[in-house]
Amino acid sequence: MKYFPLIWATLWRKKTRTLFTLLSVVVAFLLFGMLETVNYAFSHPGAGSAGADKVITTNKYSIVLSLPFADLQEIRSVPGVTDATWLTWLGAYYQEQKNFVFALPIDTESYFNVHQHELTVSDAHMKAYRSTRSGALVNVALMKKFGWKVGDKLPIHSTIWTQKNGSLDWTFDIVGTFDVTDPKQANAQAFTVFFHYDLFDEGRSFGKGTVGWIEARIDNPANAAAIAGKIDALFANSPNETKTQPANDFAMTFLKQVGDIGFVLRAILGAVFFTLLFLTGNTMMQSVRERIPELAVLKTLGFTDGQVLALVIAESLLLCLFAALIGLGLSYATLPIIGQALQGVQLDPVALIPGLGAAVLLALIVGLPPALRAMRLNIVDALSGMH
Repeated sequence: MKYFPLIWATLWRKKTRTLFTLLSVVVAFLLFGMLETVNYAFSHPGAGSAGADKVITTNKYSIVLSLPFADLQEIRSVPGVTDATWLTWLGAYYQEQKNFVFALPIDTESYFNVHQHELTVSDAHMKAYRSTRSGALVNVALMKKFGWKVGDKLPIHSTIWTQKNGSLDWTFDIVGTFDVTDPKQANAQAFTVFFHYDLFDEGRSFGKGTVGWIEARIDNPANAAAIAGKIDALFANSPNETKTQPANDFAMTFLKQVGDIGFVLRAILGAVFFTLLFLTGNTMMQSVRERIPELAVLKTLGFTDGQVLALVIAESLLLCLFAALIGLGLSYATLPIIGQALQGVQLDPVALIPGLGAAVLLALIVGLPPALRAMRLNIVDALSGMH
């Protein structure tokens, strides 16, 4: 620590240059934190969180292909399955495409049995929902976002399902709200609207008697793989073969339909850090080049080659780590906003930790060449200007 004032003063020798380099590194690690947390969320579907006791059955070849409603009873008969329900993806938005709504036609009894410990609905709202054919239950966060209130009409536009009259617009009556019992799952349900499957099935112009996927609650999460295998075996070699997986894996698979998100994020980060290497490396090389006589003086005063090497490496580490901490701190502050923008994807701050390792690696890569040059300086040549 006794050399810290010297390193700090050297770092800010050229304040403008250091400031712009610092800002560049901050922005790079801000992007790193934001993108890496998203990539981590898609790569680690939250084992052990709500949903560990459920498996999801979809068409084997694509989640956009429907399953016969009759599959439900066969799945319910599988040992280890305690209950099952069915859902279909409406593909809906409110007024504008940016106003995504996760609208789900559900069977009230079976859906709330499967999710009995995860969702809360007041008795009054549940009674109103059961008695209103066009009724909808809306997540409290979504109600707040759009300023809706109980009693409002809710017009939403489907990108998939047309009604018998050819319209893609569906209108519901908001009769109540629901919330989640686990705050960690609040984002996951923040865009959800429930409405009656019977209304949907009778009103749609095609696909009657089919469901998008079947969700089954199991008695022991440890047996999820075995139960999934038994379910898929029921429909092997049938016209509608199935793929069954844990609920968390299904959620990530569903979101990944937009493309290989991991590859896109890695490509962006790679481009950012490749550019950053040149920028920061040039700063360090120029800084050391300007201080060659001073480094020679340090050696004259008794500093060893190793100490001079360490001073330059420490300067690089201080610059990169200081900027990285600021950038990662800013990215941490943006996580709630990103989670909302990604329709409730749960982002884990643990994904920011590798950023510190990346900062150290960056500092070593850009700091080692000028540090080696400083270490090998010949005192006489350096002081005479022959460097």
